Amino acid sequence: MDKDLLFKYNTPGPRYTSYPTVPYWQKTPPQQQKWKELVMKAFQVSNQKEGISLYVHLPFCESLCTYCGCNTRITINHAVETTYIHAVLREWQMYLTTFGESKPLIREIHLGGGTPTFFNPENLKMLILGLLKDSIVHPEAQFGFEAHPGNTTDEHLQTLYELGFRRISIGVQDFNPIVLAIINRHQTYEQVKHLTLKAREIGYTSVNYDIVYGLPFQKACYMMETMQRVIQLKPDRIAFYSYAHVPWIKPGQRNFTEKDLPDADKKMAIYETGRNALEVAGYQDIGMDHFALPSDSLYKAQQEGRLHRNFMGYTDMHTQLLIGLGASAISDSWTGYVQNEKKVEDYYQRIAAGMIPIARGHELTREDLILRRHILRLMTQFETSWVKTSEYCEEVFQSVERLDEMEFDELVELQPFSVKVTEKGKPFIRNICMAFDALLWENKPEAQLFSQTV
Repeated sequence: MDKDLLFKYNTPGPRYTSYPTVPYWQKTPPQQQKWKELVMKAFQVSNQKEGISLYVHLPFCESLCTYCGCNTRITINHAVETTYIHAVLREWQMYLTTFGESKPLIREIHLGGGTPTFFNPENLKMLILGLLKDSIVHPEAQFGFEAHPGNTTDEHLQTLYELGFRRISIGVQDFNPIVLAIINRHQTYEQVKHLTLKAREIGYTSVNYDIVYGLPFQKACYMMETMQRVIQLKPDRIAFYSYAHVPWIKPGQRNFTEKDLPDADKKMAIYETGRNALEVAGYQDIGMDHFALPSDSLYKAQQEGRLHRNFMGYTDMHTQLLIGLGASAISDSWTGYVQNEKKVEDYYQRIAAGMIPIARGHELTREDLILRRHILRLMTQFETSWVKTSEYCEEVFQSVERLDEMEFDELVELQPFSVKVTEKGKPFIRNICMAFDALLWENKPEAQLFSQTV
């Protein structure tokens, strides 16, 4: 990668798991009845074809990983498990009531967190069986969960496998003990290795690793050691994320200071070290932050034009309706988004009142839908076009004007009604998508809301 270009375009920006992005949603979310109408409209389309997706947010962790930007609740009291599961199942029942007599066809379930494996295997079984009790499982369904190597047991793996799970996403972050200590991440290489090998022995078909660059005390040589170990274990997919230091949003990050973080030059070297190691090992660049082996379904979906992106990141399937359950979970009806209450207590209170626990949301305008389509194509196909009148609006033409300098830098190829990302431009896909983000340009944030590349 061109070092000068990397620094030139080193601007904080969204990961575009949605458009509009959460900070630019409307001030007033859709009301209960309106949201149910948007959900039912999407359900009628999605359930007849590909089915629907479920994301369940399980926020509890026994200790705080201080780099973490997720919505978590720290506790060692495991009595919270059943109370939370019952609340999630009551929320799901509200959606089942909205669907009427039609049983949902479940195409995808993802358990995120927090730490899903904070919950004991029997309670996870109760959760999944409760979700599936009045549903139909799609014959090509994909179930996945996020796993902490420090607390995921063989029983977790076996129980979830028997429930239909075939994908496991392991939070590695880094293998260096110095880095793991400063971010309060208690795990070992041996635990990751055991979890990986055991999952494959049981029958899991996709093992994914999350790795973070730019962490405190991290060095390029540490990343090389980490990647050498990663490559030996050969996960099917790797999410290679940039650490975002936002202690004013996540106070846990105050456990260290900016002085402990690698500067821009060192962070770039760490990124280049990791990226080069993956490419040499045969991993393919799927898109922003993601790499996959050619044998993985994510790579195949990209090659076949089926790659999709939603609040769970890149996926090899597209569903019109994504229902998020649990505190802070986000739902997507394609024409609208809502996010649940973030605080567990507020979430419980809304559930007890018999309400879908909406804290904020956004109903997409015609312009939003058009820009979303172009951003999604760029993120998944590295090109988009607007020949049809239904594919363009004034904001699209404004977006193209913002790409002039990127065209000069050979990051994109512009035609009268299309834009294509070059090989040189692929690492800058976030910046290219930002050109189409009309709301970001209209309301530039005063404080940093998003991560940077370096």
